[in-house]
Amino acid sequence: MKSLFDAVSFKCSKLITQSYSTSFSLAVKMLSPSIREGIYSIYGFVRLADEIVDSFHDYEKEYLLDDFETEYYKAVQLGISLNPILNSFQQTVKQYNITDDLIQAFLKSMKLDLIKSTYTTKSEYDDYIYGSADVVGLMCLKVFVKGNDQKYEQLKHEAMKLGSAFQKVNFLRDLKDDNLILNRNYFPGIDLKNFDENAKTAIINEIEDDFKMAFQGIIKLPIEAKFGVYTAYIYYKKLLKKLKNTPCHEIGNSRIRVSNYTKAGLLAQSFVTYKLKMV
Repeated sequence: MKSLFDAVSFKCSKLITQSYSTSFSLAVKMLSPSIREGIYSIYGFVRLADEIVDSFHDYEKEYLLDDFETEYYKAVQLGISLNPILNSFQQTVKQYNITDDLIQAFLKSMKLDLIKSTYTTKSEYDDYIYGSADVVGLMCLKVFVKGNDQKYEQLKHEAMKLGSAFQKVNFLRDLKDDNLILNRNYFPGIDLKNFDENAKTAIINEIEDDFKMAFQGIIKLPIEAKFGVYTAYIYYKKLLKKLKNTPCHEIGNSRIRVSNYTKAGLLAQSFVTYKLKMV
């Protein structure tokens, strides 16, 4: 039965999420069960595309990404894909009316990772972040508001700011791998070989501004989504604080992490704050 295959497909998206990101998985568990599958399917889709461009070095990445895009649109047309990640994602796209411009913007940024290594202007930087992160936040917002277009428009700007903040934290945390392994520099006007405290401070100030604006959207989210998004927000704020307290030369030579013990503490902190209706 198709329903059994669909259920297995969503479980595969959940497995992808759990395998690649313990922190995001924890946040999704804090969402209402009614919207978890949709978020798992979005993560599965964007994770596979990201893995193609970042990890599959022994294969023809451009062919794999083009094939991934082709198969996605076949799935949308047919209403099914034998790729369980695409099968679950196309259902979420249709159920929550995720517009194709968001998906195309995301795929555009993934394709840039195949051909572009340095972002020299703020415009290039902003365009990449919009496609790689902001639109993912907007896809998730489509699920959170369950088709309420008015609510979506009200929260759109803040959702993009949260996506930007998360992505910029990832850029800063992954400075070593992006620079030494993937030979990428997303930050315009910053020489990673001479990365210093002034450069780090400028990036962190920018991220903190994004977080401030994003928080105004979190407190307006539907109850089904608020606790889970707030949990992710608290985790990334903690990660940013660790980066802020880490000397610039260490950021360039190691990947900063938040321990599982600390994550558990953050979850408890988020729960108390949420229950006291402080968010």
